[in-house]
Amino acid sequence: MRPRILITAGDPNGIGPEVIAAAWSDERLHTSCLPVAVGPPGVLRQAVKLLDAPVEVEETAVLSDGYARSRPDRMPCLAVGPNDLRPTPGQITAIGGEVAFGAVTAAVEHALQNACDAIVTAPLSKAALHAAGKIYPGHTELLAELCGVQDFAMMLYLPPGEQIEGAFGLGVVHVTLHTSLRSVPDLLSIDAIAAKCRLAHRALQRLGAAQPRVAVAALNPHGGESGLFGDEESRVIAPAVACVRAEGLLVSGPYPTDTLMMRARHGEFDAVVAMYHDQGHIALKLLGMHAAVNITLGLPIVRTSVAHGTAPDLAWKGQAEPAGLIAAARTAALLAATR
Repeated sequence: MRPRILITAGDPNGIGPEVIAAAWSDERLHTSCLPVAVGPPGVLRQAVKLLDAPVEVEETAVLSDGYARSRPDRMPCLAVGPNDLRPTPGQITAIGGEVAFGAVTAAVEHALQNACDAIVTAPLSKAALHAAGKIYPGHTELLAELCGVQDFAMMLYLPPGEQIEGAFGLGVVHVTLHTSLRSVPDLLSIDAIAAKCRLAHRALQRLGAAQPRVAVAALNPHGGESGLFGDEESRVIAPAVACVRAEGLLVSGPYPTDTLMMRARHGEFDAVVAMYHDQGHIALKLLGMHAAVNITLGLPIVRTSVAHGTAPDLAWKGQAEPAGLIAAARTAALLAATR
């Protein structure tokens, strides 16, 4: 049986509703899962109308009915938020943050109750969350709190294909995430880096690699150049690598990042542990922006997302690219099968 997946609509003022509308009629979505949307049905109807998509949005209060009725021309929607909500494209609004927050919390609640097999989230606005009084740096931290976990991480993942030569794709896990670059060195520790190596190892095992090869990135240029450009490599990163290697994991590094990502792309490694957000994000998104999938590691549920944001400059202009959402749903289906 195909896994049951809830797809949250994200910020109504962003690109999320259009991405869902554009993806819904694609057979690749429906051959991989039984999808049900979560969000304001009226907003999704407006997105369908904007794109002239051959899809009818139907409200559903019972998820089992929604899964049974889901098909390329019919979008069952678990209603969250005002049905008469009118998007204000590209704007940061409290109602936008409230609706996006409500959709995520509803989806997580159903996932924790095993009423779905995975959730896929369209992008939300961090600023809109804050405007609504929801003080979270982003999806990842919100999901961790809702699920009651402390050991978690964001992994960007590119499936195997034209851009990634490794048989199991390439994952990039981040030690620090939504924080200032100035704060990163002080947030790095042996325990934090080792924990992310373990999460990367387990994630790639679920994606098919029996013994994942995990590479750890250096923090400083040239890997610190023997301490000339910083000592984090010898003081923190190398001891973390030694720690997890002693546990039997195939972890190596630290490696200078300017060459590491190309080595990983060509299949030498299955995962990379990056020290901060942009160190991992920029390289992977350059390799495959719309093929990349955001996976939250360490949760008791499966959650994936597109790798892009709310795209305020493109929102509600009929320019949505659905490939990322389809990739996220297919990856969620794969992970759900290995729970």
